[in-house]
Amino acid sequence: MHDLIARASAWLAEDPDPDTRAELAELIEAGDEKELAARFAGTLQFGTAGLRGELGAGPMRMNRSVVIRAAAGLAAYLKKNGTPHGGPDAGLVVIGYDARHKSADFARDTAAVMTGAGLRAAVLPRPLPTPVLAFAIRHLGAVAGVEVTASHNPPRDNGYKVYLGDGSQIVPPADAGIAAEIDAIASLHDVPRPESGWETLDEAVLDAYLARTDAVLATGSPRTARTVYTAMHGVGKDVLLAAFARAGFPEPVLVAEQAEPDPDFPTVAFPNPEEPGAMDLAFDRARATDPDLIIANDPDADRCAVAVKDGGDWRMLRGDEVGALLAAHLVRRGVQGTFAESIVSSSLLGRIAGKAGLPYEETLTGFKWIARVEGLRYGYEEALGYCVDPEGVRDKDGITAALLITELASGLKEEGRTLLDLLDDLAVEHGLHATDQLSVRVQDLSLIADAMRRLREQPPTRLAGLAITRAEDLNKGTETLPPTDGLRYTLDGARVIVRPSGTEPKLKCYLEVVVPVPDRADLPAAHARAKELLEAVKRDLSAAAGI
Repeated sequence: MHDLIARASAWLAEDPDPDTRAELAELIEAGDEKELAARFAGTLQFGTAGLRGELGAGPMRMNRSVVIRAAAGLAAYLKKNGTPHGGPDAGLVVIGYDARHKSADFARDTAAVMTGAGLRAAVLPRPLPTPVLAFAIRHLGAVAGVEVTASHNPPRDNGYKVYLGDGSQIVPPADAGIAAEIDAIASLHDVPRPESGWETLDEAVLDAYLARTDAVLATGSPRTARTVYTAMHGVGKDVLLAAFARAGFPEPVLVAEQAEPDPDFPTVAFPNPEEPGAMDLAFDRARATDPDLIIANDPDADRCAVAVKDGGDWRMLRGDEVGALLAAHLVRRGVQGTFAESIVSSSLLGRIAGKAGLPYEETLTGFKWIARVEGLRYGYEEALGYCVDPEGVRDKDGITAALLITELASGLKEEGRTLLDLLDDLAVEHGLHATDQLSVRVQDLSLIADAMRRLREQPPTRLAGLAITRAEDLNKGTETLPPTDGLRYTLDGARVIVRPSGTEPKLKCYLEVVVPVPDRADLPAAHARAKELLEAVKRDLSAAAGI
């Protein structure tokens, strides 16, 4: 206990934030050994997702001390590894932030650290969507970018996402290089943090982003679909409305209760459109206004959710369904280039690309990998992430994805058809590709390690009565993929991938079954069979993993 108090007191002496200083002082005064041990059990690890964690005092929480160290490590890494672009903006780091608690403070601290390190820093003018930051890096010729956001995590979290000068998120070995520089920082007193010297950007950077959204849509395409839109208490509303107005779409009907930024996310348990209940207010608004579709962004607006009327009520489309719809739309428009997705997404994309004669690639999970595919024209991931304009934003972008899906809905509307009709066409053409997810959130991370170990030591041989024809431990890598902590099972007409989440305390299992559809009349039976198989796979996999 004495050592714990000593470490906490040393941290307290350096903490620049009066809020976390008061919090930590109270824990020390109370002698709260359990809470102090949790805060000082190690440090938040800087990886390919940057940093993400719960706000609070101590090295295992997100706070100004942790962010200052991260910024100093990034600055040291950039100076040591040179500036890849050269020119007058060779040392520029551009910084964006969302509207979560402490985001503006973390952005200002980052700008101060970069300035103190002899780099140039520019901060976006206000809380804006993550895609605006990803765009600004290349637009301004920066060597790196930082986005302060925890995306769709709970209200108590915040995060720190790092991009290099190519406009895409860091991948190994850059993450390890930055982490090593962070670890080398002995004291915050060694990190210069001037009070000024950085630039706050004006609206020109946002105007340039909005001008770039023109490239997403086909000239003269129909723009008639009516939408209900929710920003999920995040920063997407103003940018999306401006993009829709610029494109000439009808003004979206807002879910007023969720339209403005609110770091407490009062109407949702988790501000993620995929979570149960998160879309309820949007569904209510749609029932009252009868639009053609519902669009939702997550809080930092890099993800895009879509809901449609199915029979008498509304339902969310799965990310894989939207991914296939956007791909089919782009193929119909005659685009050229590589289509790419991560391994956890539906194999339907590969079939669409193959039929169109387009190159196709699979990557590891995350847009940090998808964005790096050579010749990328379109990339998506099942977790509601879509890159539809890689020349503008080399990351997922919930604003441009919303524009593209609304263009597709408008074109179908002119033909007297809907997004569901197009999904049926794809099922008849390629087979019904039905996907689902078994996701287990834990308090104790050892439960995830236990489940992965159990599956490795006692791998299942059958799921849902289907024989596993191939089992791959992705820890060893494959011919096309670098090593990652995951398992992939190929079955006769199905596929399962199991992996720990990279951003949340979850074990995630991605399921896909493919059911042939000889004719449109066979669609109801195919959907019933797919649902039955997915439920059986879930049940058997849960038993095999002990979850």
